Amino acid sequence: MSINMRPEDIEAESFRIIDAEVGKHPWSTMEWPVVRRAIHTTADFDYARTMVFSPDAVARGTAALVRGRGIVTDTTMALAGINKKLLERFSVKAACFVSDPDVSAEALKAGITRSIPAMRKGAADPVNGIFVIGNAPTALFELLRLVREEGLRPDLVIGLPVGFVGAEASKELLIREAKLSGIPFITNRGRKGGSNVAAAVLNALLLMADMENGEKKS
Repeated sequence: MSINMRPEDIEAESFRIIDAEVGKHPWSTMEWPVVRRAIHTTADFDYARTMVFSPDAVARGTAALVRGRGIVTDTTMALAGINKKLLERFSVKAACFVSDPDVSAEALKAGITRSIPAMRKGAADPVNGIFVIGNAPTALFELLRLVREEGLRPDLVIGLPVGFVGAEASKELLIREAKLSGIPFITNRGRKGGSNVAAAVLNALLLMADMENGEKKS
């Protein structure tokens, strides 16, 4: 490899390697760019077999971005990884509430993780429709409770919490309950995940939305 390669050339070569190593796969033309970017971010080919999409997740997710629907993340790390230039292009606001004083106070008083009141706060604003969870299973469990008990209907849930306690269970619950509620989702099976992967999935959707928007204008 030459150290003089441009960033776009490095990315293109990385995608070529991923395509070659994965080979034939079951993903649709809309799903594969999302899966490939998850692999690209982690160098982990397990995502080629563990990702799960609701049937219309990509289409509904990109449509929500084009409409300017707000994004709520469960960590500042996920928020930091989102492509800010593309957010600006669609006038999309993204926020993470886990460090807000009122969220911290509520969590301390109730003896719960900050992720729970943070999800409640994000869901309370009708502008927000896309929830990006890459770290805290409790955030995903709470979001699903809001869907089940309070009628929340997100435009898209990207549920990729990581870890040994609750992560796998929260994602399996998302898959089951989304079938009943009809909410669109992107997730994976197993313990793997992370804020970097969740941000990568959203960035893939932003890039696809930008491409579709450009084609419509031309």
